[in-house]
Amino acid sequence: MSAHTVGAQPAVATTPRADARPPLRGQRTAWLFIAPFAFFYLCFLLGPSVYMFVASFFDASIVKNGLGNFIGLENYSTLVQSRDFWSSMWHTLQFTLYTVPPLVILSFVFAVLANRMPRGQTFWRLAFFTPFILPSAAISLIWVFIFTADTGLWATAQKWLGSDAPTPVLGTPSLAMVGIAIATIWWTIGFNFILYLAGLQDIPRELYEAAAIDGATPWQQIRHLTIPMLSRTTTLVLLLQIIASLKIFDQVYLMTSGGPGTSTETALVFITKVGFTDYRLGAAAAASFMLFVVIVVFAVIRQVAERAQQKGA
Repeated sequence: MSAHTVGAQPAVATTPRADARPPLRGQRTAWLFIAPFAFFYLCFLLGPSVYMFVASFFDASIVKNGLGNFIGLENYSTLVQSRDFWSSMWHTLQFTLYTVPPLVILSFVFAVLANRMPRGQTFWRLAFFTPFILPSAAISLIWVFIFTADTGLWATAQKWLGSDAPTPVLGTPSLAMVGIAIATIWWTIGFNFILYLAGLQDIPRELYEAAAIDGATPWQQIRHLTIPMLSRTTTLVLLLQIIASLKIFDQVYLMTSGGPGTSTETALVFITKVGFTDYRLGAAAAASFMLFVVIVVFAVIRQVAERAQQKGA
């Protein structure tokens, strides 16, 4: 008879499942790492956002405690009928149209030029990105000095060109927003430049070498190779720039305070005025929520466009 026990099965080596849940101790450690961010997220972003939405249905004011009386959609109805509100939204859109195309196109062009330089890329990165790390107050003071009537650098340049009465950029309603847009482009172009430069350096050089061997000119390489391969970077830059432009506040408040008149009063400047000058926090909350909805719409459009690109690829 065999020495083996009847019915015995050979031992089989087992390996842990890949989808096995982590031990409880690991879960606790993960939550401890998340806790600081979650705390600040709840206290300074999610909490105020919920409070803002709730306050938009009340006649809340900074001169009285609590939310005040419930008035339903009256704040929203007042804003829809307010000419000043729609004017501020138009000025916000105007600023977005002035800044987004140049910041996307110029940053791409400068990144392509810098990427093709065999030397000096560190210098160009530093030169473009340094203004971006400066605070908005410093940028505003610099450009207020440049646009100062009669004594500023822009006025001096106009005098050199033969103008006896230099045009005050920030004091002219039709030019003030253009001046703010120029200051913003100079200030923030470095961030988009770095994003595009990083995207360009991820494109394999072999693709350009193969295109050159096939007889493609530099412009054809950019048109048929660089631009398609940077499509995701472009959609990201476009979304970030649109959101940043819709939230414009610092430069306007520091350079013109919404003037001359209300020619540069953007949505956030209007909200600040309603909430802290007119003491109508409920109306300011309603305006903030409406601006929030506009920003969310652009974010959703970007997500849909990115998914369409992924499906197309």
